[in-house]
Amino acid sequence: MNTSCDTAAAILPLVGGPANITSVAHCMTRLRLGLVDRSTVDGEALRALPGVLGVVEDDTYQIVLGPGAVARVTADFEALLRKETHKARNATPVKLALRRVANVFVPLIPALIGCGVLAGLNGLLLNLGWLPSLTPALAAIATAFMALIAVFVGHNTAKEFGGTPVLGGAVAAVVVYPGVAKVTAFGVTLAPGQGGVLGALAAALLGTYVEKWCRRRIPGALDVLLTPTLTVLVSGLATLYVLMYAAGAVSSAIGTAANWLLTTTGAFAGAVLGGLFLPLVMLGLHQALIPIHTTLIEQQGHTVLLPLLAMAGAGQVGACLAVYVRLRHDEALRTTIRSALPAGLLGVGEPLIYGVSLPLGRPFLTACAGGAAGGAFVGLFAMLGDQVGSTAIGPSGWALFPLLAGHGGLGTAMAVYAGGLFTGYGVGFVTTYFFGLRRPPTTTASEAA
Repeated sequence: MNTSCDTAAAILPLVGGPANITSVAHCMTRLRLGLVDRSTVDGEALRALPGVLGVVEDDTYQIVLGPGAVARVTADFEALLRKETHKARNATPVKLALRRVANVFVPLIPALIGCGVLAGLNGLLLNLGWLPSLTPALAAIATAFMALIAVFVGHNTAKEFGGTPVLGGAVAAVVVYPGVAKVTAFGVTLAPGQGGVLGALAAALLGTYVEKWCRRRIPGALDVLLTPTLTVLVSGLATLYVLMYAAGAVSSAIGTAANWLLTTTGAFAGAVLGGLFLPLVMLGLHQALIPIHTTLIEQQGHTVLLPLLAMAGAGQVGACLAVYVRLRHDEALRTTIRSALPAGLLGVGEPLIYGVSLPLGRPFLTACAGGAAGGAFVGLFAMLGDQVGSTAIGPSGWALFPLLAGHGGLGTAMAVYAGGLFTGYGVGFVTTYFFGLRRPPTTTASEAA
C-alpha cells in the first residue's frame, strides 16, 4: 500500500525539489505549494501518482489528495522538505533544533520591535505628563500583542513542526484564556498567562504530536471531525493540568536567575555574556536565547540580557576599526570594513565577523575582549541598581536606544548603555591595535592572518 510518506517522497522531485518550493500549506483536500518556477513541474507524472486525485494550477500549485490523506501527506512532505534543506546546510542536530526553535520566534520579532518602541514612547509621555488622552490608546496598542503572544507562538510552533498551525494556536490560546483562573492544578489555582511563551511552545508541540498520532490511525472519512477534536481536547487538558504549572515554574526560574546574576555578579556575568556572544553567533547557538529573551519581556516588560549581549557588537566594531587603521595598504579589506561598518554600528555583526575579524583570527579574539569589557561595564551598573533592559529583541548597537528601559529611568539607561558601547569600542580597538595583528602596520590581511 502506498503510504503518505511514499506519496510525499514521490511528489517532491516532481515539483522541482526543495529549492523550487517557497511555501507549503493544505486545505481540506489539497496540498498547496508556492513554487519558484512552475516550468520545472512534471504535471503528468504527478497526476499518475497513486493517491493523487488531480492537479489545479491557481495562485498556488494545488495537488488534490482528498480529506484525511492531505493532512498526512502534507506533514510528511514538510518533514522531508526540512530534512533535505538541512542536509544542504550541513547542520548538526543541535543547530537544527535551535534553528527550528528560532523559526518559531523570529517571525514575531517585527511585532515585538514595533510594540516595544510604542511602549517606550508611551512611558516617556507618561513620565512627562504629555498627551494624557493619547497614552491609554498607546498602551492598548503596545500591550495587546504581548497579551496574546502565546497564540502566535503556538501557531508558529505547529507550522514549524509539521502540525496544523491553527490547531497549535488553539491549544496555546488556553494559556492566556481568562477562564483558566477557575482551574486548579497541583492544589494551586492557575493564572491566565502562567507559563507564558514556554507553556505555549510546549502545548503546541504536544498538540502537533497528538495530531500526527491521530492522522496515522483515524480513517480518512473521520479524520476531518475527530483529529482536530482529539488534538484540542488531549493537548488542552495536558496544558491545563501539567504544562502551565511546569512552564510557569521554569519561566519564574529564568526571571529569578537573570535578576540574581545581575544584582550579585553583574560585572562578571556581563563580561561572560558580552565576551562569549560572538562565538555563539558564529556557531548559530545564539538562537537558543530567543525564547529566554521573550520570556523576560513577557514577565518583566524588558530583557536584561540583550544590552549585555549587544556589547559583543561594540567590541567587534572597535576591533575592525583598529584593523582599518593598522592595515593601511590592504585596500580590499579596508573597503570591506567601510561597507560593513554601518551595519555593525546598528548591531548587524555578521558582515564584520565573516568578512574581517574571523578570517584574520586574532581580531576575533580581541573583539570578544571588547565585548567582555562592555558587558562588564553594563553589568557593574546593574549591581549598583541601574539595571538596563530592552523592551524588544532584534536590534542592537545604536538601533537599541529607542527600546531601552531601566530602573533608573530612560536617561540613565541610555547613559549606561552608551558607556558600555564606548567601553567595548575602546577595548576592542586598543587590544586589536596592539595585540590583534602579528606583523607591523604595513602587512596585508593575508599576511596578518
